[in-house]
Amino acid sequence: MAQGEPQNTDMDLYQGTSATRRPRILLAASGSVAAIKFANLCHSFSEWAEVKAVATQASLHFVDRVALPKDVKVYTDDDEWSSWKKIGDSVLHIELRKWADIMVIAPLSANTLAKIAGGLCDNLLTCIVRAWDYSKPMFVAPAMNTLMWNNPFTERHLMGIDDLGISLIPPVKKRLACGDYGNGAMAEPSLIYSTVRLFFETREQSGSGGNA
Repeated sequence: MAQGEPQNTDMDLYQGTSATRRPRILLAASGSVAAIKFANLCHSFSEWAEVKAVATQASLHFVDRVALPKDVKVYTDDDEWSSWKKIGDSVLHIELRKWADIMVIAPLSANTLAKIAGGLCDNLLTCIVRAWDYSKPMFVAPAMNTLMWNNPFTERHLMGIDDLGISLIPPVKKRLACGDYGNGAMAEPSLIYSTVRLFFETREQSGSGGNA
Protein backbone atom coordinates (compact mmCIF):
# COMPACT_ATOMS: atom_id res chain seq x y z
CA MET A 1 0.00 0.00 0.00
CA ALA A 2 0.98 3.60 -0.40
CA GLN A 3 1.73 4.23 3.27
CA GLY A 4 4.79 2.68 4.83
CA GLU A 5 4.57 0.06 7.55
CA PRO A 6 4.88 1.28 11.15
CA GLN A 7 7.91 -0.07 12.94
CA ASN A 8 6.36 -1.09 16.24
CA THR A 9 3.10 -2.92 15.74
CA ASP A 10 1.77 -6.38 16.49
CA MET A 11 -1.05 -6.20 13.98
CA ASP A 12 0.48 -7.47 10.70
CA LEU A 13 -1.59 -4.79 9.04
CA TYR A 14 -0.48 -5.21 5.49
CA GLN A 15 -0.41 -8.99 5.03
CA GLY A 16 -2.94 -10.33 2.56
CA THR A 17 -6.14 -8.99 1.11
CA SER A 18 -9.72 -9.64 2.10
CA ALA A 19 -9.87 -12.24 -0.68
CA THR A 20 -7.03 -14.32 0.78
CA ARG A 21 -7.59 -14.04 4.54
CA ARG A 22 -10.36 -13.97 7.10
CA PRO A 23 -12.28 -10.71 7.47
CA ARG A 24 -10.91 -8.31 10.07
CA ILE A 25 -13.62 -7.05 12.39
CA LEU A 26 -13.05 -4.33 14.98
CA LEU A 27 -15.70 -4.62 17.70
CA ALA A 28 -16.23 -1.76 20.12
CA ALA A 29 -18.30 -1.37 23.27
CA SER A 30 -19.40 1.88 24.86
CA GLY A 31 -20.97 2.49 28.26
CA SER A 32 -24.32 0.74 28.28
CA VAL A 33 -25.64 -2.13 30.37
CA ALA A 34 -25.93 -4.02 27.07
CA ALA A 35 -22.12 -4.34 27.16
CA ILE A 36 -22.72 -7.42 29.33
CA LYS A 37 -23.37 -9.12 25.95
CA PHE A 38 -20.07 -7.98 24.44
CA ALA A 39 -18.26 -11.25 25.16
CA ASN A 40 -21.05 -13.13 23.40
CA LEU A 41 -20.70 -10.80 20.42
CA CYS A 42 -16.94 -11.37 20.29
CA HIS A 43 -17.41 -15.14 20.35
CA SER A 44 -19.91 -14.96 17.48
CA PHE A 45 -17.58 -12.97 15.25
CA SER A 46 -14.37 -14.80 16.17
CA GLU A 47 -15.76 -18.04 14.73
CA TRP A 48 -15.78 -16.35 11.30
CA ALA A 49 -13.31 -13.47 11.39
CA GLU A 50 -10.19 -12.08 12.98
CA VAL A 51 -11.41 -9.91 15.83
CA LYS A 52 -9.92 -7.09 17.85
CA ALA A 53 -11.92 -5.24 20.48
CA VAL A 54 -12.08 -1.73 21.90
CA ALA A 55 -13.79 -0.89 25.18
CA THR A 56 -14.43 2.53 26.65
CA GLN A 57 -13.76 3.13 30.32
CA ALA A 58 -17.50 3.19 31.08
CA SER A 59 -18.13 -0.09 29.24
CA LEU A 60 -15.56 -1.92 31.38
CA HIS A 61 -18.07 -1.76 34.24
CA PHE A 62 -20.21 -4.23 32.28
CA VAL A 63 -17.84 -6.16 29.98
CA ASP A 64 -16.87 -9.57 31.35
CA ARG A 65 -13.25 -9.69 30.19
CA VAL A 66 -12.77 -13.21 31.55
CA ALA A 67 -15.51 -14.48 29.23
CA LEU A 68 -13.96 -12.97 26.11
CA PRO A 69 -12.35 -15.31 23.56
CA LYS A 70 -8.71 -15.94 24.46
CA ASP A 71 -7.47 -14.77 21.07
CA VAL A 72 -9.36 -11.44 21.14
CA LYS A 73 -7.23 -8.58 22.40
CA VAL A 74 -9.13 -5.76 24.09
CA TYR A 75 -7.75 -2.24 23.73
CA THR A 76 -8.70 0.50 26.18
CA ASP A 77 -7.89 4.18 26.62
CA ASP A 78 -4.84 3.17 28.67
CA ASP A 79 -3.35 1.53 25.58
CA GLU A 80 -3.72 4.57 23.34
CA TRP A 81 -0.38 6.19 24.11
CA SER A 82 1.36 3.61 26.31
CA SER A 83 3.59 2.35 23.48
CA TRP A 84 4.17 5.75 21.90
CA LYS A 85 7.57 7.23 22.76
CA LYS A 86 8.62 9.37 19.80
CA ILE A 87 7.62 10.72 16.39
CA GLY A 88 7.45 7.78 14.02
CA ASP A 89 6.05 5.31 16.54
CA SER A 90 2.66 3.84 15.69
CA VAL A 91 -0.51 5.52 16.97
CA LEU A 92 -3.04 2.96 18.15
CA HIS A 93 -6.27 4.51 16.86
CA ILE A 94 -4.70 4.87 13.41
CA GLU A 95 -3.32 1.33 13.39
CA LEU A 96 -6.67 -0.17 14.40
CA ARG A 97 -8.40 1.83 11.68
CA LYS A 98 -5.91 0.56 9.09
CA TRP A 99 -6.20 -3.04 10.30
CA ALA A 100 -9.99 -3.34 10.25
CA ASP A 101 -12.17 -4.19 7.27
CA ILE A 102 -15.32 -3.34 9.24
CA MET A 103 -16.00 -1.64 12.57
CA VAL A 104 -19.00 -2.55 14.71
CA ILE A 105 -19.94 -0.49 17.78
CA ALA A 106 -22.27 -2.55 19.96
CA PRO A 107 -23.56 -1.30 22.24
CA LEU A 108 -23.58 2.31 21.12
CA SER A 109 -24.61 4.44 24.10
CA ALA A 110 -26.50 7.73 23.83
CA ASN A 111 -23.36 9.52 25.01
CA THR A 112 -21.07 7.96 22.41
CA LEU A 113 -23.67 8.50 19.68
CA ALA A 114 -23.73 12.20 20.57
CA LYS A 115 -19.93 12.36 20.54
CA ILE A 116 -19.68 10.75 17.11
CA ALA A 117 -22.42 12.95 15.64
CA GLY A 118 -20.64 16.02 17.02
CA GLY A 119 -17.20 14.96 15.83
CA LEU A 120 -15.76 14.62 19.32
CA CYS A 121 -12.81 12.30 19.84
CA ASP A 122 -11.86 12.16 23.51
CA ASN A 123 -11.16 8.43 23.90
CA LEU A 124 -9.79 5.55 21.86
CA LEU A 125 -13.14 4.54 20.38
CA THR A 126 -14.14 8.00 19.21
CA CYS A 127 -10.64 8.70 17.88
CA ILE A 128 -10.95 5.61 15.67
CA VAL A 129 -14.32 6.82 14.42
CA ARG A 130 -13.01 10.32 13.73
CA ALA A 131 -10.07 8.83 11.80
CA TRP A 132 -12.19 6.20 10.01
CA ASP A 133 -11.92 5.64 6.27
CA TYR A 134 -15.59 5.69 5.25
CA SER A 135 -14.91 3.66 2.13
CA LYS A 136 -14.97 0.84 4.71
CA PRO A 137 -18.23 -0.11 6.45
CA MET A 138 -19.13 0.81 10.01
CA PHE A 139 -22.15 -0.53 11.88
CA VAL A 140 -23.65 0.67 15.15
CA ALA A 141 -26.17 -1.03 17.44
CA PRO A 142 -27.59 1.54 19.88
CA ALA A 143 -28.71 0.70 23.39
CA MET A 144 -30.39 3.18 25.72
CA ASN A 145 -33.52 3.91 27.73
CA THR A 146 -36.70 4.37 25.68
CA LEU A 147 -37.05 8.06 26.51
CA MET A 148 -33.40 8.59 25.59
CA TRP A 149 -34.02 6.81 22.28
CA ASN A 150 -37.13 8.95 21.66
CA ASN A 151 -35.36 12.18 22.61
CA PRO A 152 -35.22 14.68 19.70
CA PHE A 153 -31.43 14.83 20.03
CA THR A 154 -31.21 11.14 19.15
CA GLU A 155 -32.97 11.64 15.82
CA ARG A 156 -30.61 14.49 14.96
CA HIS A 157 -27.58 12.44 15.94
CA LEU A 158 -28.75 9.44 13.90
CA MET A 159 -29.18 11.69 10.87
CA GLY A 160 -25.65 12.97 11.43
CA ILE A 161 -24.03 9.55 11.49
CA ASP A 162 -26.16 8.45 8.54
CA ASP A 163 -24.61 11.32 6.58
CA LEU A 164 -21.21 9.82 7.38
CA GLY A 165 -22.27 6.49 5.90
CA ILE A 166 -22.59 4.62 9.20
CA SER A 167 -25.12 1.77 9.09
CA LEU A 168 -27.69 1.44 11.87
CA ILE A 169 -28.76 -1.88 13.41
CA PRO A 170 -31.86 -0.61 15.22
CA PRO A 171 -32.67 -1.34 18.85
CA VAL A 172 -35.62 -3.53 19.78
CA LYS A 173 -38.59 -3.24 22.10
CA LYS A 174 -38.42 -5.25 25.33
CA ARG A 175 -38.15 -4.95 29.10
CA LEU A 176 -35.05 -2.83 29.67
CA ALA A 177 -32.46 -3.23 32.40
CA CYS A 178 -33.89 -0.17 34.20
CA GLY A 179 -37.29 -1.87 34.40
CA ASP A 180 -39.02 0.23 31.75
CA TYR A 181 -40.66 -1.46 28.77
CA GLY A 182 -40.11 0.02 25.34
CA ASN A 183 -37.75 0.49 22.41
CA GLY A 184 -34.06 0.94 23.11
CA ALA A 185 -32.62 -2.50 23.84
CA MET A 186 -29.60 -3.48 21.77
CA ALA A 187 -30.27 -5.97 18.99
CA GLU A 188 -29.23 -9.50 19.92
CA PRO A 189 -25.58 -10.40 19.19
CA SER A 190 -26.73 -13.10 16.76
CA LEU A 191 -28.63 -10.52 14.70
CA ILE A 192 -25.70 -8.08 14.74
CA TYR A 193 -23.36 -10.86 13.61
CA SER A 194 -25.64 -12.13 10.85
CA THR A 195 -26.30 -8.59 9.56
CA VAL A 196 -22.61 -7.76 9.29
CA ARG A 197 -21.63 -11.13 7.83
CA LEU A 198 -24.39 -11.03 5.22
CA PHE A 199 -23.32 -7.52 4.21
CA PHE A 200 -19.66 -8.53 3.93
CA GLU A 201 -20.27 -11.73 1.99
CA THR A 202 -22.77 -10.10 -0.37
CA ARG A 203 -20.29 -7.33 -1.12
CA GLU A 204 -17.47 -9.82 -1.66
CA GLN A 205 -19.61 -11.86 -4.06
CA SER A 206 -20.67 -8.82 -6.03
CA GLY A 207 -17.08 -7.63 -6.15
CA SER A 208 -15.85 -10.92 -7.59
CA GLY A 209 -18.79 -11.38 -9.93
CA GLY A 210 -17.41 -9.39 -12.83
CA ASN A 211 -20.27 -7.99 -14.87
CA ALA A 212 -22.90 -10.03 -13.07
